Amino acid sequence: MKQVAALSLALASGALLLAPGLAMGQAPAVAPAPAMAPLPGLRQAGQGTLRFLGFPVYSAQLWVSPGFEASDYGARPLVLQLEYQRDFTAEAIARRSIQEMRRVGRFTPAQATRWQQALQAALPDVKAGDQLSGIYQPGAGAVFQMGGQVVGEVQDPEFSRLFFGIWLSPRTSEPALRQALIAPPPAAQAP
Repeated sequence: MKQVAALSLALASGALLLAPGLAMGQAPAVAPAPAMAPLPGLRQAGQGTLRFLGFPVYSAQLWVSPGFEASDYGARPLVLQLEYQRDFTAEAIARRSIQEMRRVGRFTPAQATRWQQALQAALPDVKAGDQLSGIYQPGAGAVFQMGGQVVGEVQDPEFSRLFFGIWLSPRTSEPALRQALIAPPPAAQAP
């Protein structure tokens, strides 16, 4: 837990959550300005925008550890950052997240209830422009930050793996967003 706390404190800014399951639009063709890594040693894997009926819901960036493999996304630390373009309550985010986690793996109704309550308690309501970060550590829970401050955590390794699988599992409801997140940024692609 000390390692997760240290990672949490290292985040300077970020962005996270409303699960996919809507309709995703690709990131703009114009390459954005280089972003700063949210944790030392991480590199940006990719980014994308989730859209619903053409309207942006949030933009997402994935930051990964050296050796990251999309096929084994749960093996290494990572940070998922979301910047919201719409307002959402923590309750709506938690409810949707549990629905999306069911695509990724199996869990009991009791786990679903416990995880939804824990996630709702860990997350703030978000407004357009808010940035939320989720920190994943293998074998640990998920830590959430807003504005460089820890806003909550869910201390359950199975929850954490399934939660980040919403975006990174091959079973995601938004495969195009997954591909955009795990793809290397344009500057890192080979000519």
